[in-house]
Amino acid sequence: MNVAAILKSKCGAVMTAGRDTRIETIAGLLVKHRIGAIVIVSAEGKVEGIVSERDIVKAIAARGSMCLDETADAIMTREVVTCEPDERLDRLMSTMTTGRFRHVPVVQGGQLTGIVSIGDAVKHHIAEVEQEASALKTYVLAGQG
Repeated sequence: MNVAAILKSKCGAVMTAGRDTRIETIAGLLVKHRIGAIVIVSAEGKVEGIVSERDIVKAIAARGSMCLDETADAIMTREVVTCEPDERLDRLMSTMTTGRFRHVPVVQGGQLTGIVSIGDAVKHHIAEVEQEASALKTYVLAGQG
């Protein structure tokens, strides 16, 4: 299975914001849309960073609630690991686990086309394993008849 298969099962919209969006606004968007990260994009749609729940918590721990008046530019992760739609699920999960992050923007032709969370990856991986187990069970039972 690849990332494109995961994206097909998700709604197409990716929540984005600009560098000048206040952290308080981003936190509100995370809660409102029940998501864990917002991709920070340029006016041209290029990925410039990402702000996750974890980034906000770290900023509050370091600077207190005053950081909520700062902009995404102050706390965003700038070295964003992205993937392409044809990337295999097992490789993506390995990258996320090794890097200890939970969201990967999907980019094609330099443009943001989606986002995959670790929850998306695990859900699809479990479905894939269950499908393989069912096929194997069917094969074994067919050989006994």
